[in-house]
Amino acid sequence: MELYVGMDVSLKDTSICVVDDDGEIQCEGTVISEPEAITEFIRTHAPHAKRIGLETGPTTTWLWHEIRVLGLPVICIDGRHAKAALSMQINKSDRNDAVGLARIMQCGWYKEVQVKRLSCHEIRAVLGSRAQLVKIKRDLENQIRGLMKNQGLMIGKAGGNVFRRRAEELLGPHGLLCDAVRPLLEVREKVSREIAALYRKLMGLARIDADIRRSMTVPGIGPITALAFHSAIDEPIRFRRSRSVGAYVGLTPRRYASGEIDWSGRISKCGDRMLRTYLFEAAGVLLTRVPQWCKLKAWGHRLWKRIGFKKAKVAVARKLAVILHRMWRDETNFIWSSKEVAA
Repeated sequence: MELYVGMDVSLKDTSICVVDDDGEIQCEGTVISEPEAITEFIRTHAPHAKRIGLETGPTTTWLWHEIRVLGLPVICIDGRHAKAALSMQINKSDRNDAVGLARIMQCGWYKEVQVKRLSCHEIRAVLGSRAQLVKIKRDLENQIRGLMKNQGLMIGKAGGNVFRRRAEELLGPHGLLCDAVRPLLEVREKVSREIAALYRKLMGLARIDADIRRSMTVPGIGPITALAFHSAIDEPIRFRRSRSVGAYVGLTPRRYASGEIDWSGRISKCGDRMLRTYLFEAAGVLLTRVPQWCKLKAWGHRLWKRIGFKKAKVAVARKLAVILHRMWRDETNFIWSSKEVAA
């Protein structure tokens, strides 16, 4: 008799259910959400389980890697598919969800999710921290501008150290306003130093990785975008066709077809939001700031004239994702055009 295991994981406890070939419950239990406790329960009640499943969640990456190290064939399934199946249950509970997940494992109606390496998650943590700090810095600058604007003090276009010098020059005779703005300037200075430190860390990671350096030969792609792309994809062999990466990042249009109705809408925006944003920005840099001509830029400019700048940037961003993946798989550099192509 083959056994199948489903696990519903929460931060504190994990509900576990074991079912047989017919979906009949053989064993149930609750253990703390620690890899050792989960492994001990499964080895006691289902030592030769054919499939062990858990759905995507906040602690899934850690548990999946740790349980794999302990020697169990755990499978991570798409949380959206699990939700669609479990929504048919009348009563919602951790126990019922574990039973439902075990039966999903038993019938095989699931989509396995690729769990990224822990090193990729570490890089993404650094990228996420940097992005959050950049947002905080921008919000601080807007707050300072707003406070000073009420007194008729306009900082104007200024960045880096110029922003602080300009603000302090204007604040000279304004005592109370100076008391309100100075702490914000100090916090902005501290945030700027942390952003610079994280950027140096990311530059060091990019410098020692040949694949990252190769990706940076693509016009518009810098170390941040290259690292975001590689940490999001993890392994290029995940995608048999490079054009599938565009859909994975959420840069392809949604489609609805039913009977006589068949239409394509806006891009899906599924997948990695941070990577999608960086690719969109890289497309804008390629179209407006990169002086050297290439076929990709010529294609983007033709789209720009026909469908507008914003839609052209989306199309070029999708093309950049496809090119980056193909270069990664083939281990080739970006090939520039030998001569300028008419737009």
